[in-house]
Amino acid sequence: MQIASVGRAFPAHYYDQEQLLGALRGYWMQQHHNPERLERLHRNVKVGGRYLALPLEEYPDLTSFGDANDAWVRVALEVGAAAIQDGLELAALDVEQVDALFTVTVTGVATPSLDARLMNLLKLPSNVKRVPIFGLGCVAGAAGIARAADYVRAYPDQVAVLLSVELCSLTLQRQDLSIPNLIATGLFGDGAAAVVVAGAEVELSSPRPAPRIEATRSVFYEETEHVMGWDVTERGFGIVLSADVPHMVTDHLGADVDSFLQDHGLDRSDVDAWICHPGGPKVLQAMEKSLGLAREDLALTWRSLEEVGNLSSTSVLLVLRDTLEERRVAAGRHAMLLAMGPGFCSELVLLRF
Repeated sequence: MQIASVGRAFPAHYYDQEQLLGALRGYWMQQHHNPERLERLHRNVKVGGRYLALPLEEYPDLTSFGDANDAWVRVALEVGAAAIQDGLELAALDVEQVDALFTVTVTGVATPSLDARLMNLLKLPSNVKRVPIFGLGCVAGAAGIARAADYVRAYPDQVAVLLSVELCSLTLQRQDLSIPNLIATGLFGDGAAAVVVAGAEVELSSPRPAPRIEATRSVFYEETEHVMGWDVTERGFGIVLSADVPHMVTDHLGADVDSFLQDHGLDRSDVDAWICHPGGPKVLQAMEKSLGLAREDLALTWRSLEEVGNLSSTSVLLVLRDTLEERRVAAGRHAMLLAMGPGFCSELVLLRF
């Protein structure tokens, strides 16, 4: 099982954090909100700018969940199709060679599902197996790779594509002045990524690095549903974001990674690259502490957070792409891809170059 490539795509609208802060400040000051607290929370997330699904001036027109979800369907198709096309081009594969399409998201809903609509848009083969997955949140990028790997393990002569589309800006709850929502308005951005996963019997002609997926592991932590997720109401998706998230990392991640590696005759010294979801500064600091890593070990993750923010399930896939393009890992050495998310849970993927 090989990761043949990682495609990516972003909406056309990019704003630096000061522009976004100014727009939000203008709205919330009308509700007598404390602008100093908003500015402090936004600067603490260490995000320099983000892509948005729509131009800033169009967001006030989204007056209902239906309006926001209609925009999600339209933009998700655009960036999702572009990410898949980018991934297939990088892997030197044609659309006719796709056998399975997994889609993950937590920021919009559609029936027919996003993958069904992409069948027509991309002219995918009519016998493609489609697996839409909703609700895994930030962990879905890693979990999606694991499920795609399960598929090509069963069908080693086939190609699976994992598409992650997250348009977090369309979940904005402007009436919610809670700390979690104010943090979310400064942290989350929009974009898509597509991972092309090839079975062991698929011959790849692209010269790009294609690390093998050696093993995967899912870990669920009991009675932790309150830590992260959505409160779904008539207004849409309201963020649930507990201050316990960094504690979940420090309490569990190091031991989970060590157990996983030990089961494969390895330890942390055998891992040359760490590909982590950029949940936020406190989460990344907790990862460094839990795994005994230095700041430079997660340099690509920190950079992704600064440049585009947290894109939920898409983020770890963007860090994976950057790792394949910029980080030289010696043949035979390992990388660890990991993310945590609602449940609360972890997904671990062991790669070998």
